[in-house]
Amino acid sequence: QVQLVESGGGLVQAGGSLRLSCAASGRTNSTYIMGWFRQAPGKEREFVAFIARRGTTYYDDSVKGRFTISTDSAKNTVYLQMNSLKPEDTAVYYCAASSNFGFLTQALQYDYWGQGTQVTVSS
Repeated sequence: QVQLVESGGGLVQAGGSLRLSCAASGRTNSTYIMGWFRQAPGKEREFVAFIARRGTTYYDDSVKGRFTISTDSAKNTVYLQMNSLKPEDTAVYYCAASSNFGFLTQALQYDYWGQGTQVTVSS
């Protein structure tokens, strides 16, 4: 089992920045891809970004150039640096981990999930 705990959400004005953290514990060696998803009220959970153990990253077009995913292996922590935030970025943000390889942008491809952290961007 892998446990994921997100932190760093909050309220920010449009154009501002936030950094989300996801601390992983347990059998972290069994996971190869770490991802961030988000879910706005009344909408389905959507992919934001992933990072593979070897460092490969991928972003949804809606956040490309504004968000950066990174890891600190020593701390078993994944980060999502969010810059130039927009009101449409408002959502609950979830960290996820997968034991699968590949190009993982679907929620069903991930095995473990955090509890989520709220990000609210005011206009």
